[in-house]
Amino acid sequence: MSDVQKTAIVLGATGLVGSQLLDLLLNDDRYSTVKVFHRRTTGVSHPKLEEHIINFHEMRIWQHLITGDELYSALGTTIKAAGSKEAQYEVDFEYQLDVAKQAKKHGVNKYALCSSLGATQSTKNFYLNMKGKLDNKVQELKFEKVVIVRPSLLIGDRKERRIGEQLGEPLLKIATIIPPFQKYKPIHVRDVAKAMINGIHSQSNQVIYEGLEVHELAG
Repeated sequence: MSDVQKTAIVLGATGLVGSQLLDLLLNDDRYSTVKVFHRRTTGVSHPKLEEHIINFHEMRIWQHLITGDELYSALGTTIKAAGSKEAQYEVDFEYQLDVAKQAKKHGVNKYALCSSLGATQSTKNFYLNMKGKLDNKVQELKFEKVVIVRPSLLIGDRKERRIGEQLGEPLLKIATIIPPFQKYKPIHVRDVAKAMINGIHSQSNQVIYEGLEVHELAG
């Protein structure tokens, strides 16, 4: 299959990273079709775009549509938005893993996931444990290629600014001057999206890119 015939799938296309992924992929000549699966419309109009408005609780109805060459997963929420840890877990972990399983089942060969700096199952931190668990589970699916990016603080235009990020961003910018803390250097969401795409097209066998490695992968 030639590059211009490729189909990309984006999960979380209305989010900070996902919206950047969508824009980059729609304007990338290597792709002829970009599929999105989301609970609400992206509001984007483009000849390459194939938009599916779905209910994640009724995946049996639309799972057969999860076909293509590459899956880019950037779905996520917060406890505040979701209402509880259980609801956040459903979105951040279960939905993403379920779609990844169906993608593998239907012949999607490559998978890129936006995770988080410090993600690991060995921590008691709810969020980082959840992210680490997902990172491990998708690797077990044995895609031809898996790329997991673990960025530090995300910089971008949020609909709702989080107070912790407002306070932490300037402090992190100062901290990254000191070598041991450079992995915490904030990164713009568009660069995270670029890193995911570049990782999929890289000849490297590296799976996990964390901190400064995400900056370098973005180019």
